[in-house]
Amino acid sequence: MLLDLDIHPLTRETFAPFGDVITASGAETMSINEGTTQRFHNLAKVDVTDEDGGILLNIFRGQPRKRPIQIRMMECHPLGSQAFYPLQPHPYLIVAAKTDGPPTPTDLHAFRATGTQGINYAKSIWHHPLLVLEPNHDFMVVDRGGPGINLDEHWFPDAEGGAQLTV
Repeated sequence: MLLDLDIHPLTRETFAPFGDVITASGAETMSINEGTTQRFHNLAKVDVTDEDGGILLNIFRGQPRKRPIQIRMMECHPLGSQAFYPLQPHPYLIVAAKTDGPPTPTDLHAFRATGTQGINYAKSIWHHPLLVLEPNHDFMVVDRGGPGINLDEHWFPDAEGGAQLTV
């Protein structure tokens, strides 16, 4: 049986257990470049240097999933954080869990991000891969590259079923 997840608006406070919300709203700002540019400063804690890791800058292009969206697996990156920032102003969904081991469906938290909010998952935070609502939704992704295994996947056993999002 699939657990129906409630979807909550993405805020800094509600997402704090999982990482950072990346948004200009409420950020520290400074004027640079002779006053022609406003810098929104230190928006996320990028953490990718474990085991000689380095920063990768990527673009991910997501496609919508069949609805209701079924959450049958989660992944985490034990050696580095992973940041996503949308390149189009479309809302998207996030599912995350903070557990000491693989999550169960009752550990999952779902959020709806606006098209002007990004996220940075902290190291070892379980999350679902991209959940976009529009075709060809691009994201700038700051990720870890380097030696070591930086991907763990957990598939929910049939007895647990997983979860679903009704959008």
